[in-house]
Amino acid sequence: MPEGDTIHYAARRIRPLVEGLVPEIEHPCPRLRGERWAQKLAGRTLTSVDVHGKHLLLRFDGGLTVHSHLRMTGSWGAYRDGQRWRRASRRAWLVLRTERGEVVQFDGPVLELMTDARTRSDRRIADLGPDILADELDELRFLARLRADDQTRPIGDALLRQQTIAGIGNLWKCEGCFAAGIDPWRVTGEVSDEEALRIVSETRPRMQQSALDGKQDDHRVVYANAGRPCPRCGEAICSRGQGEDNRITYWCPWCQR
Repeated sequence: MPEGDTIHYAARRIRPLVEGLVPEIEHPCPRLRGERWAQKLAGRTLTSVDVHGKHLLLRFDGGLTVHSHLRMTGSWGAYRDGQRWRRASRRAWLVLRTERGEVVQFDGPVLELMTDARTRSDRRIADLGPDILADELDELRFLARLRADDQTRPIGDALLRQQTIAGIGNLWKCEGCFAAGIDPWRVTGEVSDEEALRIVSETRPRMQQSALDGKQDDHRVVYANAGRPCPRCGEAICSRGQGEDNRITYWCPWCQR
């Protein structure tokens, strides 16, 4: 699943092509054809491209917003004139065209037109914790959300709860715990506030760099490296499913405590 840095990177590429302009709208996906987005958004300026966690919001004047969550399958593409799309045109759900280029959302699965008021009340968005990539991270709010959660939950699983902190996915959960030297299997109640903040402070700059350059793989140390030697102690990296979704966690049990 694309994580917060991937969405912020997409937003950085989208903004120069559409912000401040009135895009031509096309929604070729059969699921959307009857919703008349082209007519509803006709003549409206796209005022901002916002991100909170893994949610991307294209805001138009007049109080309308396109809300997107990519889940496991979706992707955003930003193309200057003449650039070839990286996915087949039949997979396009939404196309925004301006004189600067094209922005394309491929493969959904969450793509909806809503009012600004609904974006403030919709629980999927309104209940999100602080965005780890916000200009200023609200550490006190993060800690309050963390402590309000089940304290028997392993800290690795707790970091994936978007209501606690928005934007961290399985890759960054693993890399952040490793960088901080914290065992992702320790229950949250046994992780001090200082340790929890250390995980976030180790994760945040790595995600910020990935959000700038899109080179997420450059920051992979333990993720998907089960059986390989730990770069810190030389012992083998382990992996095992964690949480209700059984997401594979990678960690070094010898140097993460």
